[in-house]
Amino acid sequence: MKYLAYMAAGVAVTAMMPAMAQAQERVVFASTGGVFEQALREAWFTPFTAETGIEVVSVTATDAEMRARAQAMVQAGDVTWDIINNVDILAESAQNRAFTIDLAEFCQQFEDRADLVDKACNPAGVRLSLNGTLLVYNTQDFPDGGPTTWQEFWDVANFPGPRALPNLSDPWRVFAGALLADGVPADQLFPLDIDRALAKLDEIRPEVELWWRTGDQSQQGFRSGEYVTGMIWGTRANALKDEDQPIAMSFDGAFMLADTLQILQNAPHQENALKLVQYYLNNPAVQANFAKQFGITPPSSDAVALLDDEARSKIPSPDEFKKTVQHDSEWISANQEKLADAWNDWITQ
Repeated sequence: MKYLAYMAAGVAVTAMMPAMAQAQERVVFASTGGVFEQALREAWFTPFTAETGIEVVSVTATDAEMRARAQAMVQAGDVTWDIINNVDILAESAQNRAFTIDLAEFCQQFEDRADLVDKACNPAGVRLSLNGTLLVYNTQDFPDGGPTTWQEFWDVANFPGPRALPNLSDPWRVFAGALLADGVPADQLFPLDIDRALAKLDEIRPEVELWWRTGDQSQQGFRSGEYVTGMIWGTRANALKDEDQPIAMSFDGAFMLADTLQILQNAPHQENALKLVQYYLNNPAVQANFAKQFGITPPSSDAVALLDDEARSKIPSPDEFKKTVQHDSEWISANQEKLADAWNDWITQ
């Protein structure tokens, strides 16, 4: 019960520390930097430091660099970072679990928190936020309402017009959308039937005008009218909404991925790292302040309740959230190569 005992005593220990000693305490947090790090600092790091005296030092790396460097540090026995942020599919993979600590015992303190989403705290890590890949349509092209499900997205007779789908190295969401369109219940998607998904994709392929590879490309395609309905990232849909583009979003069958905080094995400030993630989960106001800057869903429903109407319009409501797809991170991670090979063979035909 090391983590639980320590965290229970954490506040008392911090209160007794001299101010000078507190100022020397730190935790090293790796992020992609830029406006993302700025938002984290304003919403989370600054109030955390004010309350605990623990300084949060940021280091910047791309997602791929973050994973590779963290693994290399642990393998070399020279760890200088404490926390990294990876999407849940990577965080829960065998590769990441091999160089990060197991939080099962630490997470016991949150078991009775009804406000937290599933797996908000799990052995692999702590949920920072949830971000959707979802269905959008142009309201000018569909003034009476456009497609809101993947079955309707495939229905070109009743919802005509060019489509957009991602052409990325992790095609599982496109396969899952195709299977939902073919009538597979959301709770029976995994393991994905790749052959059935590709057969369904054959039907929609002639209607897909844009196979986008970057978020910017998906935004520009919508602005230019290259497509009237498509699968894009929720953050990009919200950016278009902020531009007053005629865009509507549907969370029915949306795929919600979670940015997940992980603590490295032999991290130099492991106890401070635990305090930092504990502080985040225990402070819905902090989560809300971060969420409203990016149009993402915080892990606590209490945080959602604190959002203003504009911020809340960019994330799924509680009822809409129930319609999102619960993906199988372990299966996706274990079958990434198989999924990518099948996709590349099909898309290059």
